[in-house]
Amino acid sequence: MHMKTVLILLVLALATIFALVCVLLTRGRAPGTCQHQPPEQEDPDDGQSLVFADLTPEELAQVVRYLQGNLGVQLVDASRAKPSDNCIASVDVQVPAKAEVLRFLDGGGARPRREALAVLYFGNQLDPNITEYVVGPLPTPVYHRDVTVQKYGGKVPYHRRPTLAVEYKQIAGFLKSQVFPTAPSFMRQVMEYDGANLAALTAAPRGFQSGDRITWFVLFQNVSGFFVHPVGLEVLVDHSSLDISRWAVSRVFYNGQYYRDMVQLESAYVQGRISVEKVRKAPRDGDFSSMKPRAPAAALFPLQYEPQGPRYSVRNNQVVFQAWSFAFGMSVNTGLRLFDIRHKGERVAYEISVQEALSVYGSNCPGGMSTRYMDGSFGIGRYTSPLVRGVDCPYLATYLDMHYLAHSQVSRVSKNALCIFEQNLGSPLRRHYSNLQSLYYGGLVNSALVVRSIATVGNYDYVWDFIFYQNGAIEGKVQATGYASSSFLHGDGLRYGNRVWEHTLGTIHTHSVNYKVDLDVGGVKNSLVAHDMAFEMTRAPWSPEQQIERPRLTKKVLDTEDQAAFRLQSKMPRYVYFAANSKNKWGHQRGYRIQVTSFAGDHIPEASSMERAISWARYQLAVTRRKEEEPTSTSIYNQNDPWTPTVAFADFINNETITNEDLVAWITAGFLHIPHSEDIPNTVTVGNSVGFLLRPYNYYDLDPSIYSHDGVFFTSEQDFTACETNPLACLPKTASCLPNFPPFTYDGFQNR
Repeated sequence: MHMKTVLILLVLALATIFALVCVLLTRGRAPGTCQHQPPEQEDPDDGQSLVFADLTPEELAQVVRYLQGNLGVQLVDASRAKPSDNCIASVDVQVPAKAEVLRFLDGGGARPRREALAVLYFGNQLDPNITEYVVGPLPTPVYHRDVTVQKYGGKVPYHRRPTLAVEYKQIAGFLKSQVFPTAPSFMRQVMEYDGANLAALTAAPRGFQSGDRITWFVLFQNVSGFFVHPVGLEVLVDHSSLDISRWAVSRVFYNGQYYRDMVQLESAYVQGRISVEKVRKAPRDGDFSSMKPRAPAAALFPLQYEPQGPRYSVRNNQVVFQAWSFAFGMSVNTGLRLFDIRHKGERVAYEISVQEALSVYGSNCPGGMSTRYMDGSFGIGRYTSPLVRGVDCPYLATYLDMHYLAHSQVSRVSKNALCIFEQNLGSPLRRHYSNLQSLYYGGLVNSALVVRSIATVGNYDYVWDFIFYQNGAIEGKVQATGYASSSFLHGDGLRYGNRVWEHTLGTIHTHSVNYKVDLDVGGVKNSLVAHDMAFEMTRAPWSPEQQIERPRLTKKVLDTEDQAAFRLQSKMPRYVYFAANSKNKWGHQRGYRIQVTSFAGDHIPEASSMERAISWARYQLAVTRRKEEEPTSTSIYNQNDPWTPTVAFADFINNETITNEDLVAWITAGFLHIPHSEDIPNTVTVGNSVGFLLRPYNYYDLDPSIYSHDGVFFTSEQDFTACETNPLACLPKTASCLPNFPPFTYDGFQNR
């Protein structure tokens, strides 16, 4: 063998050995699994937050058993009840009175009794009605108390009852078995109806005057994303009778024309007297409305992880995050709500909760033009969606189940209904780079805690967030996505929206969301103060012949509820804040400012016969005295009888003094949505986000985030590559670990 060949083989062998050594060394230094460290903050609660906790499945079952055995009437399971039956419509926790809770939390008083609020439909009575009972004490109830008259000033008429899921099923059966068969040729030849290929969507409210229960049902192709597949047929059903056999069709609409009933429509069709618009049959996946991606998966999107584990803790219904602590819950009607919100141990708000989500539609079709959805009546909490890891919330968020009882006598669980996570927002909360005089950099990453739920109410998905920032600010935010509702395009339809597909009109509508914010700034008693600016003209003191226009601060104490009610499109002072009876180090009243983020459409004219039912939407902000008898801005009974509203928010505002009182801010945020082609297949959250901020205003002596452990500061004279100087320099050591991603699971298609 030639010496040259030997040398080549020797070099190759050495190279191979070197490569293997490198691989082994590299493998030896592979990052380990991220090690979780417990959060530094301790839980100061000791179970006190349970005073606000949602009912457990066991408690819900106990309430049902108690009612079944102690009311002296037969109760039918609401999942199969007829309108003429008695049933339990819902059960939720009865939150104790604020004064009682504060005595317990702050004054060492007794723990308030744990009670439930049960809503019952009594259809099998001489005087059918809705009755609300407080049932307690839990976990073993021994009493019930009728609170209906106390809450509403009288009995609640039966026609106001929110529609049960079973009633929609009964109406669907009525259409299929009794209505559609009366137009056999039309249904077979025009609708290609096979008994299952049409889906009906309800309009609401249901008529024009108190006592009506007459509903337009809009027909769509029963495919994925059916909301944008109208077929041009709409049926007005009178289901006001408690006897299902007496339900009837009041009107039929097809392609711009109205008919007495389906029989008349059939006759006109057979005689060739109607204009037929045959809609192309869509495949089961909906074709253009399908959410299935049109592109294959590629490089993975960025993910977020916590190198040393979550920096927050969740115990029962309480969350602790850095200087923040609060209790959370989920109302079956109104959804996500928070209680006893504290920063640095001091309560800044007693309650922050969603009250209502309203949509007002326009169209030249009857179902669309008559729709004013009040989603609380359908159940924002009840329709809370199971969350999908990695999309609805970060993959490694904390996910919690929620239990509820509604439209059935058995509680249900919504898996992963709530998520909690700390989010690095990818931008500084504050920073400064100095290149004048001294050279330094100081900054703080904007990392905030997010509590989220998503409610899918019909076609729309609402992403509800409460966000807690390190500077003491709280944000309430809602993002709208899901499917746009639509009408069949005909005639002058383009006056009411944009054409988004061949026969589909994306109909103009407004979204309005109302929040209750019970701030307690430096104590329960607060006043409302407005600060703003005005330009004043003055002579320059050093050059009197010259004029300067300078902004100055304007101040006003808003003494009455009327002064504190700001109409939707009116000019509102840019700084409105709850002021405490204490001052900060600099002599200013400590306060929390309310900042509304909204681009709402116009409110329905107040001359409307139903406007008082949604009169909270008149105001972008209204501040009233807090009263136990005014717990909510609306009622679930307003949807089906808005003409005689059970709760009219406008009555809350009666010019009472609000100086040094326990106050509540009612905040309305919204947006106008004119659907467009980019809403197909689905509306995106971008640009469809509104809400409010609560920001400390002279509440502290300086920005509390300066005490955050996340701060970064170094000068030109320091070694900013050293961990002791700059924690970011330690990331290769502290953050080089492998996060533990649990297997993907989803329970959203079970128990639905």
